[in-house]
Amino acid sequence: MCAGLVVGVTGLTGCSSEEDPDAGTNGMGKLSAAKIQSKSRAAAEAAPAVRLSGTLVSKGHTYKLDMRLKEDGGSGSVTSKGQTFQLLRVGKNLFLKADSGFWTHEEAKGDEKPGQADDQAAAKLDGKYVKVPEEDAAYRQLSGFTDKDSLLDGILALHGKLAAGDRGTIDGNPSIEINGDEGAGGTLNVSLEGKPYPLRLKRAGDAGTLRLSDWGRDFTLSEPEKDEMVDYGEQLPQS
Repeated sequence: MCAGLVVGVTGLTGCSSEEDPDAGTNGMGKLSAAKIQSKSRAAAEAAPAVRLSGTLVSKGHTYKLDMRLKEDGGSGSVTSKGQTFQLLRVGKNLFLKADSGFWTHEEAKGDEKPGQADDQAAAKLDGKYVKVPEEDAAYRQLSGFTDKDSLLDGILALHGKLAAGDRGTIDGNPSIEINGDEGAGGTLNVSLEGKPYPLRLKRAGDAGTLRLSDWGRDFTLSEPEKDEMVDYGEQLPQS
């Protein structure tokens, strides 16, 4: 039984057996789903850096990403169709690095097998950074994986009626989820600790699951040394 009221010099003090679930949090749990989403996006946009990892399905293609991003570029790995390559963008300069198997695959057309000339050309590119010309059609697609603002803007959207969901933890961080159309329109987990950063996103239509971490943690971006790269000028190597 509650001890009741304690009469003291300063007044009356009550007691309660209920604990506030938002005590010690950033208060996101008290807000509507729409406000949580708005504040989460604002925090993401303002953060100077982030690490994004997981799977992304776009236009029928599945990509596995592990990218570190900030305002003036990004670096990391992308896997598509069983081939993994490294991307590095410093300002407008974009570089791609892969092994010879990647370049052999790129140069083969249809069911054709790469010839000796293709193998020799690919061997020269093995482990080298290749500068991707801005004029090349691949530049826009590949640079998109290194663009923090446009990438986050494209993936953080939830569709349909928003509602707050369960609380839990993501990589040890307390979080609350918000759902679009009861999850069919995507589910976003938002941190309940510190700034309301997005921590995990399950995209609508089974279009991938991504984790977002290392918010605000800076990292070094620098162009490859000359002996580490190949510059083909206005066009990537073609078969």
